[in-house]
Amino acid sequence: MSTNKLQEEIGSLFKDITFKVSKNNKIFIIAQKEQILDILSFIKDKGFDHLALISCVDWIKKNQFEIVYILTSYLLEDEKSRIHVILKTRISRENPEIMSALPVFENAEFYEREIHELFGVNFDGNNRLIPLFLEREYKIAPFRKDFDTREYVKNLYGSILPVEDKNK
Repeated sequence: MSTNKLQEEIGSLFKDITFKVSKNNKIFIIAQKEQILDILSFIKDKGFDHLALISCVDWIKKNQFEIVYILTSYLLEDEKSRIHVILKTRISRENPEIMSALPVFENAEFYEREIHELFGVNFDGNNRLIPLFLEREYKIAPFRKDFDTREYVKNLYGSILPVEDKNK
């Protein structure tokens, strides 16, 4: 399957989405959050059976998070012609919630737990949004751009220790 054919098929089924196709076999799809599960299901049915990653980008000035899904296929193409699908959507920072991708991809659980813990995004339908890495509770999730690392260290340790200059 070519990137153009995939773009054509997705474009005929889903409205209000935008595409960008790069020269290195990547197709970028930007969709509304309500369309994500349907698009993920469609893409998976087309043979893109590997959810390689779910990531989050904090666009603090736009008061949004961007949730990014990266998919590929192990079986459709050889490595040089393999297509990578990058599906993106934006959600509000004030109410960061989106449907879980678990009904489509079982391996979404780990990524969603990580994003929940580090950015504070809730994935509706994922009942295991329990900590993976962090041992403490935070007022603001620590990967958000408005998390103040210096203030956190000062509050936790009482002061910020100076960095020693080893060249002296």
